[in-house]
Amino acid sequence: MGTPLDVLKHEMVPDHQIMGEAEVSDLLATYHISLEQLPKIYHDDPAVKAIGADVGNVIRITRESRTAGRAEAYRLVVKRPKK
Repeated sequence: MGTPLDVLKHEMVPDHQIMGEAEVSDLLATYHISLEQLPKIYHDDPAVKAIGADVGNVIRITRESRTAGRAEAYRLVVKRPKK
């Protein structure tokens, strides 16, 4: 069997980083929002698993953009609901 695929190295996967508590506090204060108002990302997303994020972490996703130059998005890691 070959080595496992590192999804973070794929050219189509933007940079994912777990944010620290102070960064999250600043983010929420800047936008005047609560944690629950952030867009969500599931705990079993391949990129979330690859960076070792846990439910409750906030992830910063940084994309290179031809129009914006660099765009940051933020996601709250949540558990995928059972079917």
